[in-house]
Amino acid sequence: MRRVFITITIALTILFSVNGLAQNRAVLLHESFDGNTIPAGWSTMGEGGNNWVVSHTNNAGGTPNEMELQFSPYFTGMARLVTPAFDLTGVSGVTFTFNHSYEHFYGSNDMGIATSSDGGVTWNECWRHTYNSSSVYHVLESIESPDMGQPNVQFCVFVDTDSQQFIQWFFDDIEIISNTNTDLGLTRLAFPVTLPYGETNLGVKVLNYGTDAITSVELSYQVDGQEPVAETFSVNIPYMTTDVLTFNTPVDLGLGQHDCVFKILGVNGAEGDDNDENNELALTLTVVHAIGERNVMIESFSSSTCGPCVDNNEALHQLCEDYAGQFAFVKYPTFGDRYNTAESDTRFYYYNVVGVPQAFLDGVDQGENPVLSTNFEPMLEQVALFDIRSSFSMQGSTIKVVADIMPFVDQNARVFVSVNEKRTVNNTGSNGETEFFHVMMKMLPDAQGTQVNFTVGEEQHFEFEYDMASTHVEEMNDLEVAVWVQNHATKEIYNSRFAYEYTDEHPYSVQNLKAEEEEGVYCHCLLVSWDAPSQGTPTGYNVYVNNVLVAEATTENEYEFTYQPEKLYVIEVQAIYGENKTSVNQIVMFQETQSVDETENVGFVVYPNPSNGQFNFDLGEGQWNVEVFDLMGRQVYEGSHEGQSAIDLGQCPKGIYFLKATNEGHEITTKLTIQ
Repeated sequence: MRRVFITITIALTILFSVNGLAQNRAVLLHESFDGNTIPAGWSTMGEGGNNWVVSHTNNAGGTPNEMELQFSPYFTGMARLVTPAFDLTGVSGVTFTFNHSYEHFYGSNDMGIATSSDGGVTWNECWRHTYNSSSVYHVLESIESPDMGQPNVQFCVFVDTDSQQFIQWFFDDIEIISNTNTDLGLTRLAFPVTLPYGETNLGVKVLNYGTDAITSVELSYQVDGQEPVAETFSVNIPYMTTDVLTFNTPVDLGLGQHDCVFKILGVNGAEGDDNDENNELALTLTVVHAIGERNVMIESFSSSTCGPCVDNNEALHQLCEDYAGQFAFVKYPTFGDRYNTAESDTRFYYYNVVGVPQAFLDGVDQGENPVLSTNFEPMLEQVALFDIRSSFSMQGSTIKVVADIMPFVDQNARVFVSVNEKRTVNNTGSNGETEFFHVMMKMLPDAQGTQVNFTVGEEQHFEFEYDMASTHVEEMNDLEVAVWVQNHATKEIYNSRFAYEYTDEHPYSVQNLKAEEEEGVYCHCLLVSWDAPSQGTPTGYNVYVNNVLVAEATTENEYEFTYQPEKLYVIEVQAIYGENKTSVNQIVMFQETQSVDETENVGFVVYPNPSNGQFNFDLGEGQWNVEVFDLMGRQVYEGSHEGQSAIDLGQCPKGIYFLKATNEGHEITTKLTIQ
């Protein structure tokens, strides 16, 4: 049964970009189909030439976009997706790798790889496989054919099929690599490019493109042009296998952006390897003061009258079991389902859904194929720039939802709240399903959400009430609540979370968190103190310093530690409640301010502080470079100053900022407050 399409007029906009080729490298081709048409130099041959299209999806597991072979218009025979030509003079073999997502209908279908050195007149088949089950697959094949060594070689991915036997076929991240003996490449970071403040062990992922096994690697990293840090790793990395190399020496990066360069210095005891084109990875790291607990938001559009929805719902149910506690979920019943509502339709139109099934992870379209771990895990690896805690209670049929959200970024966004029934059985239809999960019953206050202008470090509190008797709820004791924060324009979801269920005790956060130097002591002692939450009775508190848990479940309302002069400290306190409930973290920052005597009699005074954004500087002699950063580490000002000077930060939101001034080897950092 084909996918169920809804007759609605929707304008679809597809965005792409084109990747170039570098034929003088070991990596002959890497194509991710990010352009708005089939890439330059590519073509289609054989049957079904018009069935190849670029799709704004990532069913094959990469990032949008990807190539799609559609079943309609009907064809039978060999459909070929053909690469540009390559000069393979002197090349005896290549490695061909790609991802594909196959949605089965009936029978079986063959897919393979072939080469040609006469413009596609003759094709030499190198590999073929038969597919008869829906899944996401990764293909990695060593290719040797009579065309190797020729100056004009093309490759193709072919599908040998009766197109009525499959529903959809997606292809992405096609890579062709000329075989070498020793070739280790840096592929990507082993952690997100956005990090919380504190010590971090940097690491990268590597891939062995060479035919020889890798037994040792000398690797280095360099941050902001400082002295490189090198380390030798003993490894065992076979051909076309990945590994993660993590440096033992941690690095303490300051708030803001940092240029970082990783380099492979040696492989298997020799300097470098056979291909130096993939031995360096340069990128920018962003360090923020804190991050939240990450959950992926799953949104599914389905109907009890939709036959293809059955497989998708089963896959989503399995995904939820595999990743319990790491997601929030809303299933929107669409047209034909007894539980379809106007609010479901609002989300349907918002995402420009054209048919069901269709799923979204954190606002990213996953298409109609079953959502698998290969789709889910990359989302889970992302950093949560919002932390969410919520709870709900019931009084008869009236639900009360309380939610706290702590932002780690200045962002205009919307807060969405969905009251779901965990399992329903009375909305059965014609597709054979007898139970449905995470079914949306009501959105609070409605499907448009609540628009909020979030400011870093300022907690936002929300409360909603609604009588669920007017909804399709089957059992009032079977509800759940999902809360998420979404950029309404881009559809990006920053974080999500299920609420604590059926509880009268909401996990309120601490109040009046402060970090102050202790007076009258002969050490650099910092006293962190806080007041109990305005409501509720916590059983204890967790204290974090620079993203490290330093006091767990303490029953005190203060914590003391010795600090290092000039070092920045980000301190978080979390309230703990019964039944494993926790609050959002309240955050305070501390850094000792330099005085005139503490920096070799270099004068530095900032006034007034706090202010409305107007700050004056009394600088000593010489030229100073002055930078100002927000709590996310983003630079909001930079300029050159000397003597009496001033800056205007009136355009910046109220909050805490950090000013860094440098002059001939001197560096001073102080806190600014805009009221």
